[in-house]
Amino acid sequence: MANEIISEQVASWEEMMLLYNSALKKMQTKLEILNDEFQHVHQYNPLEYVKTRVKTPDSIAKKLKRHGKEITMENMVDCINDIAGMRIVCSFTTDIYRIADMIGRQNDITVISVKDYIRNPKPSGYKSYHMIVTIPVFLSDKTEQVKVEIQIRTMAMDFWASLEHKIFYKFEGDAPDYISSDLRDCSEIVSMLDDKMRQLNEAIQEAKTKQEEG
Repeated sequence: MANEIISEQVASWEEMMLLYNSALKKMQTKLEILNDEFQHVHQYNPLEYVKTRVKTPDSIAKKLKRHGKEITMENMVDCINDIAGMRIVCSFTTDIYRIADMIGRQNDITVISVKDYIRNPKPSGYKSYHMIVTIPVFLSDKTEQVKVEIQIRTMAMDFWASLEHKIFYKFEGDAPDYISSDLRDCSEIVSMLDDKMRQLNEAIQEAKTKQEEG
């Protein structure tokens, strides 16, 4: 009997992971199509690269414990929104909002929540645009709505976030004040760089248009 229960749990877990992986594949295909269309219409490619990942069982269990939840399949699905994660990296801040808008207008995607850490950065200096969406995954006998967390940021923001994660991992989340302060300063420098690069890109596009018209 115990073996049957364990087999059942393993089967349920494997099916759940299949759903999350399938949701990410479907999102990735959508983004490739949207990127190709954008390039065709505007002669410009807004995406630099896309990364996806599914949380490990260990990471899921730790997150449920932090939230005081029992480790069950039901709690995993209901309480954790970022089991399937997608990071979209763009060249410019304006691309972030374009891509978020394109995703939101897909008729089979439902946007559950949005957190704009670009206009409202975290106290640490972290900047990114977060969306929780659901996307349907069609199986042979049913359709499941699966949650995906999407993070959209520039290359400069991604560089900062990656270093911040490594630094705080070394200090186990308790970095000295001077390091936290320096990271916040670096975040401001990243914002200035992003803004300058955006202005430069706009100036290039304007000069190109004038050249073509002339």
